[in-house]
Amino acid sequence: MSIFNVLSLIGGLSLFLFGMNFMGDALEKRAGGSLQTVLSRITSSKWKGLILGIAVTAVIQSSSATTVMVVGFVNSGIMVLSQAINVIMGANIGTTVTSWLLSLTGIESDNIFVSLLKPSSFTPVLALIGIILYMFIKNSRKKDIGQILLGFSVLMFGMEAMSDAVKPLKDIPEFQNILLMFSNPILGVAAGAVLTAIIQSSSASVGILQALCSTGQITFGTAIPIIMGQNIGTCVTALISSIGANKGAKRSAVVHLCFNIGGTIIWLSIFEFINMFVHFNFMGDKIGVMGIAVVHTLFNVLCTLTFLPLTKKLEKLACIIVKDDQKNQKFEILDTRLYATPAVALENCGKIVINMAYEAVDSIRMACNLFSKYDNSIADSILKSEADIDKYEDKIGNYLLGLTNYSLSEKDNIETTKYLHIIGDLERISDHAVNLMNSAKEINSKKLIFSDSAKSEIEKMCSAVNEIMDYTLKAITNDDLTAASEVGPLEEVIDALKKKLQKNHIKRLQNNGCTIEMGFVLSDITTVLERISDHCNNIALCIIDLQRESLGLHQQSKYLKKSNPVFQQKYEEYYNKYISI
Repeated sequence: MSIFNVLSLIGGLSLFLFGMNFMGDALEKRAGGSLQTVLSRITSSKWKGLILGIAVTAVIQSSSATTVMVVGFVNSGIMVLSQAINVIMGANIGTTVTSWLLSLTGIESDNIFVSLLKPSSFTPVLALIGIILYMFIKNSRKKDIGQILLGFSVLMFGMEAMSDAVKPLKDIPEFQNILLMFSNPILGVAAGAVLTAIIQSSSASVGILQALCSTGQITFGTAIPIIMGQNIGTCVTALISSIGANKGAKRSAVVHLCFNIGGTIIWLSIFEFINMFVHFNFMGDKIGVMGIAVVHTLFNVLCTLTFLPLTKKLEKLACIIVKDDQKNQKFEILDTRLYATPAVALENCGKIVINMAYEAVDSIRMACNLFSKYDNSIADSILKSEADIDKYEDKIGNYLLGLTNYSLSEKDNIETTKYLHIIGDLERISDHAVNLMNSAKEINSKKLIFSDSAKSEIEKMCSAVNEIMDYTLKAITNDDLTAASEVGPLEEVIDALKKKLQKNHIKRLQNNGCTIEMGFVLSDITTVLERISDHCNNIALCIIDLQRESLGLHQQSKYLKKSNPVFQQKYEEYYNKYISI
C-alpha cells in the first residue's frame, strides 16, 4: 500500500464524514420542527415511541442526534424518562438505514438496470441536480433539497474512494494479522466502541467497516464483535450532552448506555456460547457490505426485542445509578441541546416569555394597589419581581441570540424576532412598576392627600392600563390577533386620558384644590401609566406585524390607525368608557 493509497484513504474518509454531516444537517433543517414536535408529543404508548424513534432517526440519519434530542426533551420537561426509553430503542433500529444505503456500493452485475442501482452510477446525476439547486436557486426549501442530494453524493463518493484506497491491504500480511486480533470478541467490541466514540457516529463507523470489506479480509467473526461495540461507542455523544443537565436527562443517557452494553453482553454471550457447540461455519467466511447491514440490523432488532418488555426495569436501574435531588431551576427548559431542534427550543422559549409577561403585569397591578394602601412587603415584592424580570430578559435574550447561530427556517426567524422584541418591552414595563411604587412611597412618606377627583382619575387610568395589559397577555399567550387589535385604540384613549388628567390638575391648582408638589407626583404617575400602555402597544403591533409576515402579508400595521373604521369604532367605545363619563 503506497503513500498515495493512504492519501486517497484520508481524502475518502474526509469526504465520507463531511457528506454524512452535510446531509444530516440538511435533513434536520428540512424536517423543521415537525418531526421533533411529533417526537416530543406522540409518545403515549411504548410502540408509538419505538416507531417514532425509528422514523425520526431514519430521516435525519443519526441515532446520536435523536438521542441527544431526547436528552434535551427530558431535560426541558417535554418528555418523561419512560417515553424517552422507547424512542432511544427505536433510534437504534432507525440508524441501520444508513448501512443499507451504503450497502448499495456492493452491487455487482452485468445487467444494466441492476448496475443503475450502484451509487457510482447515479450519484453524479444527483450531485449535478444538487449543485444546481444549492447554488443557483434562491428558494430555501429547494436549497435544502440540493444540500441533501450533495451530501448524499459526497458521502457515496467518499465511500467509493475509501474502498478503492484500502483494496491493496488484502495483500499485506500485517493487516490480516491485525484483523485476526479483532476476532477475539472482547477486542472486537473494544475496537468498535473506541472508533465510534472518536467519530461520534455509529453510522459512520459502520460505513468505514463496510469500506474495509473491499479488501476481502473482513470475516463474519471479525465484523460481529466490532458492530456490537459500535453500538456502545455511539452512547458517548448522549453522555456528553447530558453533562450539566438535570437528573432526568442524565438518566436518559444512562439508559442508552445500559441498553447498548446490556444488549452487547447478552447477545454476544449467547452467540459465543452457541458457537462453542455448533461451530458456525460462516464465521471464517468473508463478509460483504450487505452482510454488515444485515448483522447491524439483526443485532439492533434483537436488542430492542429483548429490552422492550423491560423498560420499567431500565427506568429503575437509571434511577438507582442517577439518584434524585431537589434541584429545580426556573430557566432549566432553556436548554442549548435543543438548538438542533429550533421549533422545540422556541416553543420552550415561548413558555418562559409568557411567565415573564404575567410577572411583569402582576408587578404593575401590585404597584397600582399601593396608591390606596401602601405596604412595605408589597413594595419589596415589586423590587424582587423587577430583579427577576431582568434575569428573564438576560436568560431569554442570550438563549435566542445563541439560537440565531443555527440554521433557522423563515418561521423560526420570525418567532425569534418576536420574542426578542417582546422581552425588551416587558422589562421596561417591570421598570415602570418600580417607578409607580416609588411614587406611592413618596405619597405615603410625605403624607400627601389627593382630592377625591384626583383619586378617581388615577383609579380610572389604572383601570384602563389593567385592561390594556389583559389584552396584551392574551395576545402574547395565544398569538391572539383579535386581542392584539384591541390594544391600539385603547392606547390612544390612555394618551388622551393622560392629557385630560393633566388639564384637570391645572384647574384644581387654579382653584387652590391641589398643590404643585402633588402635581409633580400626579404627573409622574400618569406619565408612567401612559408609557406602560405604549409598551403594550409595541408588543401588540409586533405580534400583528410578524403574524402577517409569517402569512406572507408584508404590509405593516400602519392600517391600524384612526383612519381605519374598525379602529375608530373601538377608539370611541374606549373613549366613552374612560373619558366621556
